[in-house]
Amino acid sequence: MAKTLTQMATEVLTTADGRSKTALSKRYAAEWFAARNGDTPAIEVGTATPPLHPSRPDKPELLSPRDVPRRRPGSEAGRIALLHAVAHIELNAVDLHWDIIARFGHVPMPIGFYDDWVKCAEEESRHFEMVCDCLEAMGSHYGALPAHAGMWRAAEDTAEDLMGRLAVVPMVLEARGLDVTPGMIDIFRKAKADQAVAALEVIYAEEVGHVAYGSKWFHFLCGRENADPKYVFHQLVRRYFHGALKPPFNEEKRAEAGLPPDFYWPLTEDLPLPGDGKR
Repeated sequence: MAKTLTQMATEVLTTADGRSKTALSKRYAAEWFAARNGDTPAIEVGTATPPLHPSRPDKPELLSPRDVPRRRPGSEAGRIALLHAVAHIELNAVDLHWDIIARFGHVPMPIGFYDDWVKCAEEESRHFEMVCDCLEAMGSHYGALPAHAGMWRAAEDTAEDLMGRLAVVPMVLEARGLDVTPGMIDIFRKAKADQAVAALEVIYAEEVGHVAYGSKWFHFLCGRENADPKYVFHQLVRRYFHGALKPPFNEEKRAEAGLPPDFYWPLTEDLPLPGDGKR
């Protein structure tokens, strides 16, 4: 019996090894798009019961953010630590994109919703592999250093709220990547680390699309409920995101992704908005 898309998504989530996870992710993305193009039989979306937490390899050791050692990026060790952190983010992103498919398959959505998140998952899989290749070329590997244990918190907090998931993951967390990646590219360019520069430039270009998909489907759901997207976004971010948003913001790339300044600037203060009530 053919697997549904949500079953495929759950299988990726329950694969522990990073390289195995991303290989399976890319394979299922290719199968989905072959079916969507009419080259193979259609794949049903279906429904699934994904795990609350994705499977993870034994390493890296996951620590509280305050316990993760801080290293200066001016040294080789610091640049390795920075790339290791990026690899960890990208692996979590693979799972986040498959999780939104697996967890919300029961919500009636246009087929384009699934196309977008499968595409994102495939791109994040390539990003993880590119950064792992950079680490290995520098004599390290993913798992060699401890990593941030809180990366999955946003997924847990929004496990029953599709609009909340779209608001917090692509429209806040991935948008933050648009703010910080140019600075990372500069660090590696100054170090003449061409392989890392090339990988980060691909990530930077493709992440704009991921934020844009979040904004698109968030606005779609607001329209379906006849709700004000900006007001709902502020409500959901205050509910699910812990703390205020921190400038500076990459306003140009955020605008390109469909995020106008009046969505995020009011959230730079950790205070309820007028009319929002108590947090």
